Amino acid sequence: MNIVIAEPKSGRSANKKTEEPVFLNRRIGEEVNLDNLGLPGFKAKITGGSDKQGFPMKPKMQGTARKKALLKKGIGFRTTIRGQMKRKNIRGNIISPETQQLNLVITQAGDMQIFEQLIPKQKIEEKKETIKEQMVKQSLENVGNTALAKEAKKIKSKSKR
Repeated sequence: MNIVIAEPKSGRSANKKTEEPVFLNRRIGEEVNLDNLGLPGFKAKITGGSDKQGFPMKPKMQGTARKKALLKKGIGFRTTIRGQMKRKNIRGNIISPETQQLNLVITQAGDMQIFEQLIPKQKIEEKKETIKEQMVKQSLENVGNTALAKEAKKIKSKSKR
Protein backbone atom coordinates (compact mmCIF):
# COMPACT_ATOMS: atom_id res chain seq x y z
CA MET A 1 0.00 0.00 0.00
CA ASN A 2 1.29 3.44 -0.92
CA ILE A 3 0.52 6.12 1.67
CA VAL A 4 0.81 9.79 0.70
CA ILE A 5 1.16 12.06 3.74
CA ALA A 6 0.65 15.79 3.11
CA GLU A 7 1.86 18.52 5.47
CA PRO A 8 -0.41 21.55 4.83
CA LYS A 9 1.71 24.21 6.58
CA SER A 10 4.70 23.76 4.28
CA GLY A 11 2.77 22.34 1.33
CA ARG A 12 5.05 19.31 1.07
CA SER A 13 4.15 15.64 0.96
CA ALA A 14 5.91 12.34 1.58
CA ASN A 15 5.32 8.83 0.30
CA LYS A 16 5.52 5.79 2.52
CA LYS A 17 5.16 2.25 1.18
CA THR A 18 4.03 -0.60 3.39
CA GLU A 19 3.72 -4.30 2.61
CA GLU A 20 0.56 -5.03 4.63
CA PRO A 21 -2.53 -2.84 4.42
CA VAL A 22 -2.84 -0.39 7.32
CA PHE A 23 -5.91 1.41 8.66
CA LEU A 24 -8.25 -1.38 7.52
CA ASN A 25 -11.97 -0.74 8.13
CA ARG A 26 -11.37 2.99 8.71
CA ARG A 27 -13.44 5.57 6.87
CA ILE A 28 -12.52 8.66 4.91
CA GLY A 29 -12.60 11.62 7.32
CA GLU A 30 -11.40 9.70 10.39
CA GLU A 31 -8.34 10.82 12.33
CA VAL A 32 -5.64 8.16 12.80
CA ASN A 33 -2.32 7.87 14.66
CA LEU A 34 0.76 7.41 12.50
CA ASP A 35 2.73 5.52 15.16
CA ASN A 36 2.63 2.28 13.19
CA LEU A 37 4.15 4.07 10.16
CA GLY A 38 7.18 5.17 12.15
CA LEU A 39 5.94 8.71 12.87
CA PRO A 40 5.35 8.87 16.64
CA GLY A 41 3.28 11.81 17.85
CA PHE A 42 1.70 12.47 14.46
CA LYS A 43 -2.03 12.36 13.79
CA ALA A 44 -3.56 12.57 10.34
CA LYS A 45 -6.96 12.71 8.69
CA ILE A 46 -7.81 10.26 5.90
CA THR A 47 -8.82 12.32 2.86
CA GLY A 48 -9.13 9.73 0.12
CA GLY A 49 -7.48 7.00 -1.87
CA SER A 50 -7.81 4.61 -4.78
CA ASP A 51 -7.94 0.87 -5.37
CA LYS A 52 -5.56 -1.40 -7.29
CA GLN A 53 -7.23 -0.62 -10.62
CA GLY A 54 -7.11 3.15 -10.02
CA PHE A 55 -10.75 3.81 -9.16
CA PRO A 56 -11.06 6.63 -6.59
CA MET A 57 -12.67 6.37 -3.17
CA LYS A 58 -15.71 8.60 -2.69
CA PRO A 59 -16.47 9.90 0.83
CA LYS A 60 -20.27 9.73 0.44
CA MET A 61 -20.36 6.19 -0.99
CA GLN A 62 -20.86 3.68 1.85
CA GLY A 63 -19.00 0.35 2.00
CA THR A 64 -15.85 -1.15 0.56
CA ALA A 65 -17.15 -2.38 -2.80
CA ARG A 66 -16.74 -0.80 -6.20
CA LYS A 67 -20.03 0.49 -7.58
CA LYS A 68 -21.27 2.35 -10.62
CA ALA A 69 -22.71 5.72 -9.71
CA LEU A 70 -24.29 8.47 -11.75
CA LEU A 71 -22.01 11.48 -11.23
CA LYS A 72 -22.51 15.16 -12.04
CA LYS A 73 -19.27 16.52 -10.60
CA GLY A 74 -16.69 15.84 -7.92
CA ILE A 75 -14.31 12.99 -7.23
CA GLY A 76 -14.04 10.56 -10.14
CA PHE A 77 -15.56 12.77 -12.84
CA ARG A 78 -14.76 16.06 -14.52
CA THR A 79 -17.42 17.63 -16.65
CA THR A 80 -16.60 19.09 -20.02
CA ILE A 81 -20.14 20.13 -20.87
CA ARG A 82 -22.48 22.02 -18.56
CA GLY A 83 -25.09 19.70 -17.05
CA GLN A 84 -23.31 16.56 -18.18
CA MET A 85 -23.84 13.38 -16.14
CA LYS A 86 -22.06 10.06 -16.49
CA ARG A 87 -22.12 6.64 -14.86
CA LYS A 88 -18.63 5.94 -13.46
CA ASN A 89 -17.02 3.27 -11.27
CA ILE A 90 -16.04 4.46 -7.79
CA ARG A 91 -14.94 2.76 -4.59
CA GLY A 92 -16.68 3.11 -1.21
CA ASN A 93 -15.35 5.17 1.70
CA ILE A 94 -14.08 2.28 3.88
CA ILE A 95 -10.47 1.14 3.51
CA SER A 96 -10.21 -2.49 2.38
CA PRO A 97 -7.38 -4.84 1.33
CA GLU A 98 -7.99 -3.76 -2.31
CA THR A 99 -6.99 -0.17 -1.46
CA GLN A 100 -3.69 0.60 -3.18
CA GLN A 101 -3.15 4.28 -2.31
CA LEU A 102 -4.23 6.21 0.75
CA ASN A 103 -4.10 10.00 1.10
CA LEU A 104 -3.55 11.55 4.55
CA VAL A 105 -3.27 15.14 5.80
CA ILE A 106 -1.38 15.84 9.02
CA THR A 107 -3.56 17.41 11.70
CA GLN A 108 -1.23 17.13 14.70
CA ALA A 109 2.52 17.25 14.13
CA GLY A 110 5.11 15.45 16.21
CA ASP A 111 8.84 15.76 15.64
CA MET A 112 9.13 17.36 12.18
CA GLN A 113 12.69 16.08 11.70
CA ILE A 114 11.30 12.56 11.39
CA PHE A 115 8.81 13.70 8.73
CA GLU A 116 11.54 15.47 6.75
CA GLN A 117 13.49 12.22 6.53
CA LEU A 118 10.60 10.74 4.52
CA ILE A 119 10.69 13.57 1.97
CA PRO A 120 13.18 12.75 -0.78
CA LYS A 121 15.94 15.27 -1.34
CA GLN A 122 15.42 17.30 -4.46
CA LYS A 123 17.80 16.20 -7.16
CA ILE A 124 20.18 18.85 -8.36
CA GLU A 125 19.70 18.83 -12.08
CA GLU A 126 22.94 18.74 -13.97
CA LYS A 127 23.01 20.47 -17.29
CA LYS A 128 22.88 17.68 -19.84
CA GLU A 129 24.79 18.33 -23.02
CA THR A 130 23.48 17.11 -26.33
CA ILE A 131 25.64 14.89 -28.50
CA LYS A 132 26.28 17.78 -30.85
CA GLU A 133 27.48 19.99 -27.97
CA GLN A 134 29.77 17.19 -26.76
CA MET A 135 31.25 16.77 -30.24
CA VAL A 136 31.86 20.52 -30.60
CA LYS A 137 33.52 20.60 -27.18
CA GLN A 138 35.71 17.63 -28.04
CA SER A 139 36.69 19.11 -31.41
CA LEU A 140 37.68 22.39 -29.77
CA GLU A 141 39.88 20.47 -27.34
CA ASN A 142 41.49 18.51 -30.18
CA VAL A 143 42.30 21.47 -32.43
CA GLY A 144 45.82 21.06 -33.77
CA ASN A 145 46.02 17.29 -33.20
CA THR A 146 46.80 15.95 -36.71
CA ALA A 147 46.51 12.25 -35.80
CA LEU A 148 42.88 12.69 -34.76
CA ALA A 149 42.18 14.70 -37.91
CA LYS A 150 43.43 11.82 -40.12
CA GLU A 151 41.24 9.32 -38.21
CA ALA A 152 38.23 11.56 -38.62
CA LYS A 153 38.90 11.83 -42.35
CA LYS A 154 39.00 8.02 -42.67
CA ILE A 155 35.75 7.63 -40.77
CA LYS A 156 34.09 10.33 -42.87
CA SER A 157 35.19 8.68 -46.13
CA LYS A 158 33.87 5.26 -44.99
CA SER A 159 30.44 6.65 -44.18
CA LYS A 160 30.02 8.10 -47.69
CA ARG A 161 30.17 4.69 -49.39
